[in-house]
Amino acid sequence: MPQLDLILGDCIEEMRKFEKETIGLIFADPPYNLSGDYSLTVRSGRPVTCDKGEWDRIENIHEFNLKWIRECKRVLAQDGTIWISGTLHNHPSIGMALKELGFWIINDIIWYKPNATPLLSRNRFVPSTELIWVASKSKNYYFDYKIAKQLNNGKQMRNLWIIPAKRHLTSHPTEKPEELLKRIIQIGWKRGTKVLDPFMGSGTTGVVAKKYGIDFIGIEINPKYFNIAKERIEKTRRAPVQLDLGNL
Repeated sequence: MPQLDLILGDCIEEMRKFEKETIGLIFADPPYNLSGDYSLTVRSGRPVTCDKGEWDRIENIHEFNLKWIRECKRVLAQDGTIWISGTLHNHPSIGMALKELGFWIINDIIWYKPNATPLLSRNRFVPSTELIWVASKSKNYYFDYKIAKQLNNGKQMRNLWIIPAKRHLTSHPTEKPEELLKRIIQIGWKRGTKVLDPFMGSGTTGVVAKKYGIDFIGIEINPKYFNIAKERIEKTRRAPVQLDLGNL
């Protein structure tokens, strides 16, 4: 059985307790800082404002990003990678923070959702993508090219990933589909290392890690979402296949 450490707390404070360079892969889905009453979207067939909650409102978003990414760098292994998901509201700051902190930026992945939720606002395009920064501490990082190619029908995998959005299994507003995390872990996870999600949210990263026998650490500051993620991960069963050669 994999080791699963689920922590209720502030990710910056909690990561300071970790030993340095002990994490092989980090997936982070930090606050996007997009909540507000300026746009309408659809939820359960009804118009609602785009408001994720108090956790998505950060007064100084760049200072916040520098703090948590700095701790991620300290705990990340020398050949590990960090994958940071987000939208245009926060991603320019993420890119700047990675540069300021001396990361080697590997890729920017565009996750395209062909079935994205429509907008009722008529003064902008429908957001159908999220961006994922991929970075490491040096040019010598783990990247499973063979699996990436195998997952893409024998061709080089490009940085445009077409993965449909899924109906949410929890009440968390930014729940990620398992298919997205499965692909990230297949390509970026090195056997025998740990996966860290400092903004655990609904627990998708932990679910995928448990399914495939991977040691996982998840941190969540919101008690409601922590309990949701904990229950979801506890109910998850081991998959009948191992994480190897793209055979998930």
